[in-house]
Amino acid sequence: MAFRLTGFADEATKSLKGQIDVIKKLGWTGLEVRLVEGTNFCHLDDAKFEAAWDTLHSSGIQIVGYGAALANWARPITTDFKVDLDELNKNLPRMKKTGTKIIRCMSYPNDPKNPWPEAKWKAEAFKRLKELAKRCADAGVILGHENCNGYGGLGPKQSVEMFEAVNSPAFKLVLDTGNNSLHDNNNDVTWEIYKQNRKYLAHVHIKAAKPGPDGKWLTCYPDEDPVQLRILKDLKATGYDGWLSIEPHMKAAVHAGKDVEDAAAATEVFLEYGRRIKELVAKA
Repeated sequence: MAFRLTGFADEATKSLKGQIDVIKKLGWTGLEVRLVEGTNFCHLDDAKFEAAWDTLHSSGIQIVGYGAALANWARPITTDFKVDLDELNKNLPRMKKTGTKIIRCMSYPNDPKNPWPEAKWKAEAFKRLKELAKRCADAGVILGHENCNGYGGLGPKQSVEMFEAVNSPAFKLVLDTGNNSLHDNNNDVTWEIYKQNRKYLAHVHIKAAKPGPDGKWLTCYPDEDPVQLRILKDLKATGYDGWLSIEPHMKAAVHAGKDVEDAAAATEVFLEYGRRIKELVAKA
């Protein structure tokens, strides 16, 4: 089965209608939702959620995944666990309604202002992830851990340890193909994350990185980063038939507070990124 292509179109434009338009221009039928007019889709009130879902559904656009804030970079281990439980419980019924099978999480960064000893941090993070995964399993959906931030984002060793400890069929990997390259200034680290965690994989975010003229690493188009084709070829060889979701981070980076400022420029980058990933998939 061929890969299915989608993306975080909030990196092209803020409005949901604009996001739908850009996805359709690429000939795609799915959207991975995150920000809608600056608000996380998972945090919309009931009326705004219903309106957004009606817009998507009537446009023939499937919601591929929920880009939730669960256990993410802004929620260190010292955050009240009720924040995550409330967010998940609010969105599980919505996922059932929209037919969406994956909701994104991370794994609780240590608190830089009040750091815990590593053993305590790890134990609490794993305990919380087990509870979140249990609720997802009961609802028939996947809690997808992105290799971005938290204990499981530290490297291949820690991510394997995390997946083995949580030990749930509802707890899987959302592989971001650029995060670790950017964190460690090394594409090979991303390959190691992929290779050592392949068996846990449920979903893929395509992000690319390379050294800039000054030596600092930056995001780039996927055909400018050799690890992208390497991963795509292996995904194909090992039978992955899920989604590839583009997350360029070239004109917008939600986690860094970099929102879309020039919608026309951001949209063109998103469309070009989409065109290039199509070509790279064809090579793979």
